[in-house]
Amino acid sequence: MANAGHGGRPAETLGATATGGTRARLRAARLALWLLAAVLAARQVAAVLTTPSGERLTALETWVGPEGVLHVSGSLYDSTRFTGTPFGGLVLKPLTRPAEQALGWGWTFGTLLLVVALGLIAARALPQPVGRRTAILAGPVAISLLMLSLPVRSTLWLGQTSIIPVLLVLLGCFVARGQRVSGVLIGVAAALQPTLLLFTPLLWFTGRRLAATATGVTFAAATALAWAAMPHDSHTYWVHHLAGTGLGGPADDLANQSLHGALLRLGLRGPLEIGLFLLLGAAVATLALRRAVRYAHDGQLLLAVAVTGCAAIAVSPTAWQHQLLWVLLTVAGRIGVRARDRLVWPVAVVLVMTLPAKTMLPNMALLHPLRDNTVLLAALAAATAAPFLSRGSPYFRAPVPTPYAPPVPARFAFVPLLPFLRRVLIRPNLLLELLLIRVTYAGYAQVRLAATGGSNSAGRARAEEHGQQILDLERLLHMDIEHAVNHAVVGIGRLREFFDFYYTSFHFVVPLAVLGLLYWRRPVDYRWARASLGFTTLLALVGFWLYPLAPPRLMPGLGIIDTVHGVQDFTRPDYGTLTHLTNQYAAMPSLHFGWSLWCGLVIAVIAPKPWTKALGLLHPLLTACAIVATGNHWILDAAGGAVVVGAGFGLAYLLQGPRARTAVAAAEPGGEPSAPAKEAAERNPP
Repeated sequence: MANAGHGGRPAETLGATATGGTRARLRAARLALWLLAAVLAARQVAAVLTTPSGERLTALETWVGPEGVLHVSGSLYDSTRFTGTPFGGLVLKPLTRPAEQALGWGWTFGTLLLVVALGLIAARALPQPVGRRTAILAGPVAISLLMLSLPVRSTLWLGQTSIIPVLLVLLGCFVARGQRVSGVLIGVAAALQPTLLLFTPLLWFTGRRLAATATGVTFAAATALAWAAMPHDSHTYWVHHLAGTGLGGPADDLANQSLHGALLRLGLRGPLEIGLFLLLGAAVATLALRRAVRYAHDGQLLLAVAVTGCAAIAVSPTAWQHQLLWVLLTVAGRIGVRARDRLVWPVAVVLVMTLPAKTMLPNMALLHPLRDNTVLLAALAAATAAPFLSRGSPYFRAPVPTPYAPPVPARFAFVPLLPFLRRVLIRPNLLLELLLIRVTYAGYAQVRLAATGGSNSAGRARAEEHGQQILDLERLLHMDIEHAVNHAVVGIGRLREFFDFYYTSFHFVVPLAVLGLLYWRRPVDYRWARASLGFTTLLALVGFWLYPLAPPRLMPGLGIIDTVHGVQDFTRPDYGTLTHLTNQYAAMPSLHFGWSLWCGLVIAVIAPKPWTKALGLLHPLLTACAIVATGNHWILDAAGGAVVVGAGFGLAYLLQGPRARTAVAAAEPGGEPSAPAKEAAERNPP
């Protein structure tokens, strides 16, 4: 477990020197990434410092507030707001005095510098051999991911000190010269966060026994010093609160992502819960340390450190959000022998560490145990189950390549604008696809929800004004048939029930079914269709934001009957404005019609038989009738939906080129399919 040989500099034998063009592109990419990191850092600092003082740096108030550590005459733990160890309270007092004088500015910028240092050390600690591109871009990428991560955002917002233990461990493992200094740094980190003592056996079993001894001695000395200086506080922390249990909030709070918190949330209490927690904690720690030692001997020290940190999260009595940074470091590990699987683990980790759990999983009672423990499950997977590749594996640097279709000639020379988006002949990884679809839909829902056109009253007035504009335009074009169609359908019970059912049921079912069938039977067409659907939805969000529109059912005095939602009360002042469920004014363009038209066009293009093509085109026709008959859209909303669908297909064509042929038809100029195409065709018949 030597410090040497783990830097991020590329090995001299990696290959020939990059050409001038490659160097220029790498320099431009590095500059862009550094600018992105700077923008993210500035945004985080601005978000903290522009918030009223009573709402930010609330954890810092435990130090500098009227009842804070700097001023309190009694115990640090008279309230449960202070969650650190007695040693932390002893040594961090001097650091908070400048923060008190600078009103949080010094503390915030100091934390920001620690995050930057953490990212640079992690980037240089990537296991060798490291390619030139990775070595150049790893630093800004690591810092950007840290800035986006929930633990760092929480640390900056609350004014926490949780960055310090992680940085001390990385300094001890990758920067410190000499085992004694390394052990002292890790020992101080353990004195601040006791479960980091798990690094002691990692050091011992990787041959750094002097460092392991120094870690244990430093931890014992620091804890004893704090006990001598603050005996009452030390007894309160180590005995009464069982090493911090119960401090900072109830242990069963969703923010506590440890095994102890998960067991409490599952309803276990008393000796049974404690015994099960100790048993599971011991199993996780043992298995994680065995894996970490193996990765350290394999030359993947950063991964070994991250795995040990994930075990520390799981076995800690309380692991709050700002203490979960170890999970993000596991992106250094590589999983998957195929290129299409290589991104699953890093994408999943980044999503878990940068997005709320409700974004990752839908709000279904069956999934609540998973959603409530998302970070813990990621930590457990990294510590005990994730099949990280060893550097000796032939797939570590060269995974099984993905077969691509030969390029299809375009009518115009500038198509595709993004030539690197080549046509893949096999279906994408299902887990990665589900993750991206779920997160994309969550983002779509949030943007749609936020596109209200201003305040409640202003949003309603603006939306109704736009509704009158649409109605006037339809009257000018002699196509204002909404009232007539709506009242005609209301008078026919079975027809009304049919359109209500069609409107509420087929909006999501049919697009998901089309995507599922394309994924399974025609993976090449799946990628093309998915891209066009994504562009369509993105353009629709722009329309929702720029042109909030009241649908016919929300237009006072028009007399439209809302057949789906029931009788509406227009006298309510907040009627038709943003609710917790949906934005009532996201009507132009109509994605009900747009998504159905996308389904119809995809089926018409892909389906082999005329009757299936006709059946596919029948779906947007019935959807258009349903959205008008139920009073939920204007005719022009459907026209807007058709426009964004056409633009979506156009953007897919412009950026990626013409739609790829199936694997069988993707032939080389000689007329015979390429070898990858033949192989893919055998695995994925059309």
